[in-house]
This record gives sequence, C-alpha cells and structure tokens, in this order.
Amino acid sequence: MLIELTVENIAIIDKATLQFERGFTALTGETGAGKSLLSDAISLVLGDRADSSLVRSGAARASVSLLASVDGSALLLAKCAELGIEVEEGQLVVHRELSAEGRSTTRLNGRPVSVSSLREIGALLVDLHGQHDHQALLVPERQVDFLDEWIGEGAFALLAKVGDLADTVEALRRRLHHLTASSRDREQRVDMLNFQIEEIEGAGVRVGEIDALQSQIERMRHAERLVSGLRSALEHLNGDEASALNSMGSAVREIEGLVAFDNALREPSEELQASVAAVKETVASLRASLDSLDLDPRTLEITAERLDALKRLLRKYGDSEEAVLQHLESCKRELADLTGDSSDLEELTSQVATAGAELSAAAAQLTQLRTSKAQEFETLVESHLRELAMEKAAFSVQITPKQVDRTGADEVVFAFSANVGEPQRPLSKVASGGEISRVMLAIKIAGAGRAGVPTMIFDEVDTGLGGRAAAVMAKKLEELSAHYQVLVITHLPQIAARADHQFRIEKSTIGGRTVTNVSVLAGEERVEEIARMLSGESVGETALANAREMAQGKVALF
Repeated sequence: MLIELTVENIAIIDKATLQFERGFTALTGETGAGKSLLSDAISLVLGDRADSSLVRSGAARASVSLLASVDGSALLLAKCAELGIEVEEGQLVVHRELSAEGRSTTRLNGRPVSVSSLREIGALLVDLHGQHDHQALLVPERQVDFLDEWIGEGAFALLAKVGDLADTVEALRRRLHHLTASSRDREQRVDMLNFQIEEIEGAGVRVGEIDALQSQIERMRHAERLVSGLRSALEHLNGDEASALNSMGSAVREIEGLVAFDNALREPSEELQASVAAVKETVASLRASLDSLDLDPRTLEITAERLDALKRLLRKYGDSEEAVLQHLESCKRELADLTGDSSDLEELTSQVATAGAELSAAAAQLTQLRTSKAQEFETLVESHLRELAMEKAAFSVQITPKQVDRTGADEVVFAFSANVGEPQRPLSKVASGGEISRVMLAIKIAGAGRAGVPTMIFDEVDTGLGGRAAAVMAKKLEELSAHYQVLVITHLPQIAARADHQFRIEKSTIGGRTVTNVSVLAGEERVEEIARMLSGESVGETALANAREMAQGKVALF
C-alpha cells in the first residue's frame, strides 16, 4: 500500500506531501485546483511517459517520490529481487525526476533503474484509472485482459505457457527461414550481425551511464567554481584560529568548566560537543568532495567523447542503453541461429510442427477456461451494474476464434445494452462516458479480493453521475476498500462522505504565483468541505446540516 507521496514543481504544485492510510481516501477540491495533477504525478512516478510540460514554469526540474509498503506482496518482492533492489523493513521508495529539457531519471530505493523496470514495479503497486484510462475498456484487444485478470492464476498460468510456446515456435520458424535462405544472404547477415555485436560489446554499454556522464560533465564544467566555493567554506569552518571549529571548541571548553557549578549546563555541553563532531564530519566530507574534483581539461574531453559515442549507439540501435543491450541480445540469438547446426532441415521442420501443435493445444485449453468462466463473469458484472443504478443493463462476453499468438486464440469482445429491448452491441459503440465508468467499477468490484495490486486509484470515476447513482457508487467504492487501499479523486459529496479519510486540494496566490495546496480534513473542516460540494460557494446552515449527517452516515441523500 502507499504510505506517502511527495510532489515538487509539477505544474502549479510547488510542493505537496500526502500521507495515506488504509481504507478509502477521497481527494476533493474545486475544478482546476490541481486534483488530477496528483494523479498525473503518480502516473509519472510509476513509469508513465515523461512530458517536460509538467515541470513548473521557471523550475529547472520536477520530482515525485512515492513511499510504499511491499510487505506481503510476493510478486513485488520477487520483482525487486530480480532487479537487484534491496528492500529494507518492507518499504520501497520510488523516485522520478524530470528536467525542464525533458531528461528523466528513475530510482528504486536509491538505485537507478530503467523506465521499463519502473513500469513493471508500478503495475504491481497501483491500479490507476485516470479520467481517460477507462477508455481501455473500449479497445477490443484489451478486453481479454480484463477477463483474464478476473479469472486469475489459472488464466495467467496458461497465458505464460502459451507465450513461451509462441516464442519457441517463432524462434524455430526463424531458424528454418534462415536455414532455407540463400548462402550469400546468410553470410552477409552474419557479417552484419558480427559487426553490430562487436561495436556494442566494444563500447561496454551500461544502463544508467548516460545520465551519470551528463552529471559528471556538468560537475567538471563548474569545477573551478566548486573548488573556489569549497575552499572558502573550509576556510570559514576550519581555516584559522577564528574559524567556526576553533570558536566552537573554545565554547565547549568554557561550558565544560562551568558544569561543575551548574549541572543544568551538562545537556547543552553535550549538545555542543555533538555539534562540533557534526561540523568535523562536514569538513571531512567537503574536503573529500574538493579532493575528488578533476580540473584536467583532458578528463572533460574524454568524458564528452564517451557520452557522444554512447549517443551514437542509441541513434543506431535504440532510444536507451537498455534498448541497445536488448538489440545486442537479439543479434546474438540470430547469429546463433545462423551459425548453429543447420544440417538437418527435415528435423527442424519436424520441430516446428511439433511445437506448433503444442501451442495450439495450450491455446485450446485457454479458450476452454475463458469460455467456462465467461458466464460467471457476465453474471457478476451485470449484478453490480444493477446495483450501480443501471437496473436495465445487460452485459455479455463474446469469444470468437483468431490466429494463435502470445495471448491465445481468442478474440474477446464485451457487449452491452443499457435499456430493455435494445440489442447488445460492442461496448465501444454504445456506452456513454458515465456508463463506461460504471462498467469499469463493476468489473473491479467483481474481482475484489481475488488477485491484483494493493492500491486502486480512481480519477473522476464519477463522471456523468449524480443523485442515486452517485450514492450507490460511493457505497461500492467503500465495499472495494475492504479489499484494497482505495484513493478517489471526486467532485461528488456522496462519495467524499463515504470515505474514511479526506484531503482538500485548493489553489491560492503567493508572491504573484498560483500554487496548489493540499490539506488533511477532519471533524468540522470535513463537514464544511462536503457542504461546499453540496451547495457550491455559498454554504448555509441547511447545507452544513446535510453534510454533517452525510459524514456521520445518518442518512443517505439521493
């Protein structure tokens, strides 16, 4: 679950820190106050595409840090171990920094990682549904994922088997193609692959090196200023008899001599001695930084040449060090196919046929599982839709065959009708925004308590809702929070009143700049915020009374 989120210099957010609890949390505020910016910040720290327009105007960089508890999450702990991330006391710190120029750096517990690795971790931490994320329901290729997620481990195991067999079949077919290609083409391809492998291996590419080199160059370019400043600082701290350390030492001796006359001075004496020790450590650290500075112009030139060489490789083989290394592995596999034992064409043809048959059999098992579970899934989703004030809604899963690939041999389409007498048609062709939001929530509730991530975040899940539908959705979100940590960005008082915790997001002007502030609400402050959501800017006694009853759960307002 999420413990703390810190956001700095994201759009109109100067700095905000939110500490989360278990259960159901609502984030409220007026339109444009910056509520969805918090969702954007979480998306960024979980591996979303870095957009430099998010950086606050006038700031050099923006950053987002997320502290999460991963205790009890075997998948998260296994993924951290796979990435070489040490997890202490069951906590994970995810940090992402974005410069105004568009450069991005990511760290997990202080260790640099690639954005793709960050996405893998993020997918296991949070299920985030932004204002447009429910549109995934409208993409036919994604609907099979929702069904498989609801089925759970059985589907995942067969998906992994089908994926492995599909990769095997593809590799065998590739080898067969290379084997049957002309000798000249093969030799040309071998030469090119050898060249690319030697070029990449010779460069010794390492993930994260480009960011490190850019930081090193920046430091060396300002080396003279750093040397001057560090020397000046050291002179003030420990340069002569009038330095800070000498003065503090004199003060320590004076007070130590007075302790015998006034025991109350013992604690200040010890505190001052600790301060002297801290300053000495600082002096040692500053001196080490000074000693490490390299003023040799040749070192800067060598570092810049190394950076240019790596960027040339990125232009040729991928957009990141990780992509270049993936290309290297791909070249090695292809080279092994081309230069391996290719004497027995008949045997390889037989292997392709055998692996293809195994793939078809595994895909058929997956089809059978999906088909057998689809009706139960339909019934559950439909029942939750009725409880979400869609009494006439009909929902079904249509499964048709397709060419086998890594996802199986099934085309899965969700069909929907909101009204009696209307035929069910693909969800993407008939559902409104509010209906799609409720279908998404119904699917999530249907899977509550099964597999999934520990935290669910909904941004404007209440779009297009009001009255009874809003109250029912609030109740459903509260039920969902029994299984997950649920965070909801909302403008509806019915939902805010059901939450266990509430934050208010509001704008203000400080020093001629617009800033977003986040505050925790409790007691009467929370009642006043719900009253504002009920009545708008003018909050009267009637609105306050209604809000107080909603917050206390005494009545349900529709």
